[in-house]
Amino acid sequence: MDRLQLYGRADSAAVYPIREFLRRSVVDFDWIEINDKNIASQFSKDTTAAIKFPDGDLVINPTIEQIARHLGWIKKPSLAEYDLSIYGAGPAGLSAAVYAASEGLKTILVEKEAIGGQAGTSSLIENYMGFPKGISGAELAERARQQALKFGVEILLLGEGIKGTFYDNRIHVDLASGDKMVAKANICATGIDYAELGLPNEKQFFNKGVYYGAGMGEACFCNGKDVYIIGGGNSAGQAASYFSGFAQNVFMVIRKGNLAETLSDYLVKRITQIPNIHILYNSEVKKLEGDNILQRICIYNSVTGNDEWHDTSKLFICIGGKPNTDWAEDTAIIRDKNGYLVTGSDLLDFQGFPACWPLERRPYHLETSMPGSFAAGDVRFNSVKRVAAAVGEGAMAVTMVHKYLAEL
Repeated sequence: MDRLQLYGRADSAAVYPIREFLRRSVVDFDWIEINDKNIASQFSKDTTAAIKFPDGDLVINPTIEQIARHLGWIKKPSLAEYDLSIYGAGPAGLSAAVYAASEGLKTILVEKEAIGGQAGTSSLIENYMGFPKGISGAELAERARQQALKFGVEILLLGEGIKGTFYDNRIHVDLASGDKMVAKANICATGIDYAELGLPNEKQFFNKGVYYGAGMGEACFCNGKDVYIIGGGNSAGQAASYFSGFAQNVFMVIRKGNLAETLSDYLVKRITQIPNIHILYNSEVKKLEGDNILQRICIYNSVTGNDEWHDTSKLFICIGGKPNTDWAEDTAIIRDKNGYLVTGSDLLDFQGFPACWPLERRPYHLETSMPGSFAAGDVRFNSVKRVAAAVGEGAMAVTMVHKYLAEL
């Protein structure tokens, strides 16, 4: 047996994140439904998921950490000090890791979830140069991961910093695992967290009909169903195109009156020509209902003023989010009102900058208000929310790191 075997109940909230983690990590697995009578007899009623590894080990109700540890992906920092620590393994972080390690910097990359970030959830990235037929976000991330390992990058998967302090021209980080990590410079590429709708019972249906992001791993459970996707950006458009090959109907719920403002032209042309994709303009989801799982949603139309109930058990929320920068709250790093990290010349426009900047020179491009601490990708104020831009910023940040290290 070369593939993992994942057993589970399709309506279990515990199974969805496992499927997504394996899919985004490009791990081949066979899905086996526990609800089948012949299979159910092998497990207790308390079993929501089980995974059988190629070596024959069977783990009941596994956590993501247990799976990653069994696959040998969870490690500890091996060095007392690194030249560069990178936080976030999306396109920006992976790009920075590849360039830094290839240029001889002792580099460690820390990711709290799966490699690839939000880009890793995309079914197909078509506007990234060099891939005329497109490439899935997971595959692009996996290629970058292999490239980073080739150059000697240490990758800490499911690693999370709980506290970071800056002194002695170093960043000292306490990890949630209890380990400590020291680096001369760092790049924050932590991206953004998915936004919620803010509905009263939203958490009740989390991973039980309500999913944040494109949720490609759920596609095979959408056969013959009506699927609803909230959002009008490229991630929502790609998700709609992908799900249309499985679902009976796909409904895109958008607040605006047209798609052209938020969606790339090639996607607008495509999804408007797919017969089972329907666009609900000037609309937003106002209520969720269901027993154990989601069963129907209420959609409000701002033009007609009407509420309409729609039966569905699959709602995917692709409306962007907020930057993952809560860790910077107790530091001198300046953020804008929405939490994005302010860098380079943009810092000059923020009132608190002169008081916290200790050097005579101005901040380098992509450098935050803490010398030696840089930001790249979606987490950065005024960034371009595209994969190509994130990859470029990751590489550029390494160039700035070299200039900073030369000062030391």
